[in-house]
Amino acid sequence: MIWATSRAPRREVFGWAMFDFANQAYTLLIITVVYGDLYTRLIVGDAADDFRLGNLLWSGALALSYLAVVVTAPVFGAIMDYTAAKKRFLFVSYAATVITTTALYWVEPGYVVLGFLLIAFSNYAYSIGEAFIAGFLPDIAAPGEMGRVSGLGWSLGYVGGMFATVFTVLLLGEVSAENFDRIRWVGPFAAAFFLICAVPTFLWLRERGTPRPLPAGIGYAGLGVRRVAATLRGIHATRDLAVFLVSLLLSMAGLYIVISFAFIYGAQVIGWDEHVRMLMFIVTQVCAAAGALGFGLIQDRFGAKRTYMLTLLIWIAAILMIWGTPMMAAGFRAWLGVEWQAQYVFLAAGCVAGIALGSCQSAGRTMVGLFSPRSRAAELFGFWGLALKAAGALGLISVGLLQAVVGLQGAILFCGVLFAAAFIVALAVDEARGRGYAAARDAEGPPPP
Repeated sequence: MIWATSRAPRREVFGWAMFDFANQAYTLLIITVVYGDLYTRLIVGDAADDFRLGNLLWSGALALSYLAVVVTAPVFGAIMDYTAAKKRFLFVSYAATVITTTALYWVEPGYVVLGFLLIAFSNYAYSIGEAFIAGFLPDIAAPGEMGRVSGLGWSLGYVGGMFATVFTVLLLGEVSAENFDRIRWVGPFAAAFFLICAVPTFLWLRERGTPRPLPAGIGYAGLGVRRVAATLRGIHATRDLAVFLVSLLLSMAGLYIVISFAFIYGAQVIGWDEHVRMLMFIVTQVCAAAGALGFGLIQDRFGAKRTYMLTLLIWIAAILMIWGTPMMAAGFRAWLGVEWQAQYVFLAAGCVAGIALGSCQSAGRTMVGLFSPRSRAAELFGFWGLALKAAGALGLISVGLLQAVVGLQGAILFCGVLFAAAFIVALAVDEARGRGYAAARDAEGPPPP
């Protein structure tokens, strides 16, 4: 169901949400389900060492792209706010994602460096686009509407990702050396899906705001740096946003590990069959879509902070289930006499993780929208992007090194530590105070350059 809001008609809300629908093809096909497995097992292919080199290179490529977002997202956001150019920046990131993802077709077994670079470039373009599209949220939804609108976007995203991935798996088949000539088309397919399905975004999403001329003697880069510096100097005024971003950094570090390694974990630790791999994908996507939409409605009624903290508790439970899947399967056999294979027990963990996945991301985006004055929305969502991608870099570098020492199963417990730390930090956030700051800044009008 697509709702109109007090700030945007139904068609524009739909156009905004369709970007989430479109870009999930990249997240799922390239990062989560197909290409991560393809790169670690076939492109790098160090089976004798439990694929630890491939896992390390995979986490390194993603971490490098996230660090690039950390450096650039707030500056780009500040420039977009001042020049009313959010839509143009969004289009550039979209085009770059499509081009670099298509180029993954030319990565063959042994082309380790080319694959590394294309993953880093494509994931950077995709990730910075996430921050750009999120910057439109305060434009199209009032504070009391952000939860359901953000939840709608995430929910549609998981539906889009499920559609793209199911079609890809049916058309291209499994990740194997024998099937490489077909499965290598996953890059062009993900790019084409993103290219076509994001068209409504650029047709119907409006660019609000009025561009202002540059101050004398300063360029766009200097303007962006100056505005970011001013925000950092005044960080005490946005302390609830600042504290929340620390919590978000910790929770998203755990989430990025799960997104990037869940299907690698299933292949290497659980040893699942191809049909269970497909079932896991369907289960997590349906649960994530339901969680994003359902918890989005809950956010508007009971508060974004409470919703966010609840999702962290769900995540802790999910991580313990993921880590303990082999032991749980053995316990069921010993205590209950039930012959449940670990791969089927892993599906239950996938259900819990799916619910937490969509709802946690939706609640985090809503919180930033509630704490952001509209005149600085793109800039502050740039800091949101910074926190998310710093989280990705922190999480993936850490788990890449950990799994090289203790193996992937032991390293996954690090996610539970991150979610618990995020919960503790979030206790210090005052949602009412943060929303009051944003409302007061909106009443004052745009800040000076």
